[in-house]
Amino acid sequence: MKTFKEYLKSLNACQPAVEWAGDKPIEQVVAECHHGDWLLWLAKKCGVELQPLTLAKGHCANTVRHLMTDERSLKAVDVAIAFGEGKATREELDTAAADAYAASNAYAAAHAAYAANQQETADICRKYIGELIIQKVNQTLNP
Repeated sequence: MKTFKEYLKSLNACQPAVEWAGDKPIEQVVAECHHGDWLLWLAKKCGVELQPLTLAKGHCANTVRHLMTDERSLKAVDVAIAFGEGKATREELDTAAADAYAASNAYAAAHAAYAANQQETADICRKYIGELIIQKVNQTLNP
C-alpha cells in the first residue's frame, strides 16, 4: 500500500507540498492545509468531479473579486459558482472562461494578492471539496 507522501510524489507534487504533508494522513492534510491552490491541485489530480471542483474554484476566485476590474472576469466567477451549483451549463462555463482568459492581462493585481488569501482559499476548498479529496485519495491508496 502506498503512503500519501508516496502518492503525492507519484503525482509530481511540488517539493514544499510533499515536505509539508510529510507522514500526515490525507484527513489531516485536508484539515490543516494552508494553501488553497494545493488543495485545488490535489482535487484535480485525484479526480474530483468538475462541478464541485468548479464551485470551489469559483469561491476561491471570489476572494479577490475586489481586485478584478474587467467585467469578463467578474462574470466568469459568477458563472463558475453557478455551474458548481447546477445553475449554469458547461457551455456557459466554457464561454465565460474563454472571455476571462481574454481579459487575463488585468490579473496582475490579483496575482499580488495571492499569498494574502492562501488560508482563505484553503478554508473554501475544505468546505466544498475536502471530503471528496479524502475519498478519492483513500480509494487510490486503499483499493
